[in-house]
Amino acid sequence: MPSKKRSAAKPPDGTVFFIDRSLGVEPLRGVLGAEGLAVKIHDDHFRRDEEDSVWLTQVGQQGWVVFTKDQRLRYRPLEIAALKSSGARVFILVAGNLRGAEIASVFVTALPAIYRILESHEGPFVARVAKSGKVTL
Repeated sequence: MPSKKRSAAKPPDGTVFFIDRSLGVEPLRGVLGAEGLAVKIHDDHFRRDEEDSVWLTQVGQQGWVVFTKDQRLRYRPLEIAALKSSGARVFILVAGNLRGAEIASVFVTALPAIYRILESHEGPFVARVAKSGKVTL
């Protein structure tokens, strides 16, 4: 009998991806949109200089999935508390010095692994996304 487990070819229904200001906007928004994903941009919802703990809390409570390259989120007490209390699901790009198109390419490559993690893990969590597209919790 075939498994009823959903394929990792798409995100869980209703998934919204939130792009942190550290990643810029384009081309990531356009590339993810072309993949059929619902995308929200930091500056469309928060002040440009909003404290990370504030937007992390609100984004986590909304159930949105965070894409960022700000690795410090994992180490600062206020952000850690925001991550934990909101149940945030965060994917941090850990490759340095990439330009917009390269960043978009890394996240597209990583999407199947990201979908599998979203299907199998509830928040809060922080996952690392390597330049190769490999994703590790």
